[in-house]
Amino acid sequence: MIYLLDANVLITASNKYYRFNQVPEFWEWLLYQANAGKVKMPLEIIEEVLAGRKKNDLLVDWMKDNKKVLLLNEDVNSILLQRVKDEGYAPDLKDDELEQIGYDPFLVAYGLASANRSVVTTEVSAPAKIRQNRKLPDVCQTFSVSCLDTFEFTQVLDFRTAWKELI
Repeated sequence: MIYLLDANVLITASNKYYRFNQVPEFWEWLLYQANAGKVKMPLEIIEEVLAGRKKNDLLVDWMKDNKKVLLLNEDVNSILLQRVKDEGYAPDLKDDELEQIGYDPFLVAYGLASANRSVVTTEVSAPAKIRQNRKLPDVCQTFSVSCLDTFEFTQVLDFRTAWKELI
């Protein structure tokens, strides 16, 4: 299984529960998983993280340093991407709605490209939401794409601060 990380997974982790100075093991573990081919990020999502630079942004620095190992090295299938936009959100989305959705359709399209992929996000299902307000887990479900939250992801891949002792 390849786990495709949404930008919010890294942003939330670095700002809240896996801060670089408090849980450096998490970031080392992510790179280990990326080197093993289990964790990847599409270019569009990497660029989303890089575009969010703040002053003294450790996440952006880390992303720049590790972009190559994290990169899912393929182009999005434009047919799948359009299908995700049309069937996952709405076929008549306006420009402002597309802007609000951001790169989420890319993640779903990359997930849809292979049964061996799962999207990882911090977004929470909200089935009543429609159009540009749909949440990533619900759009993934529309296309039978596996979707996990950060904690399910770390549980499946058995993250622990002493992970190096297990390899």
